[in-house]
Amino acid sequence: MLTYEEFKDIVEEELELLPEYVYKELNGGVLVEEYTYMHPARVADDLYILGIYSVDPILGKQIRLYYGSFMATMGYRSIEDIRLQVRDTVRHEFLHHLETNAGLFGKGTLIEEDRDRMRTYYMRHREID
Repeated sequence: MLTYEEFKDIVEEELELLPEYVYKELNGGVLVEEYTYMHPARVADDLYILGIYSVDPILGKQIRLYYGSFMATMGYRSIEDIRLQVRDTVRHEFLHHLETNAGLFGKGTLIEEDRDRMRTYYMRHREID
């Protein structure tokens, strides 16, 4: 299993690949948290949050990645598989940041895409029950 320090190194490497402009106004930075974050609207213990973008009046605009969630969902996978998921997650959260900075919150945005994913999750659970 990938250690917390190794995970942080991968995150750092992925962040270095991004162009400078995506960091504009990300005044809270990118944080790597050690714990597992379960989605508060989950139906069962099967929906982990890998990363989140948030805007807070005190903490600012920031991205958080959750090592525990990555390990709970991918701990058995190869380092390269984990790296690819880190890359996807980092870019997903930065896209939320860019859309927020541009004032985009409606149709065709990641917010809508994330809602659609949650609908699919609920429908899948409805079929199981």
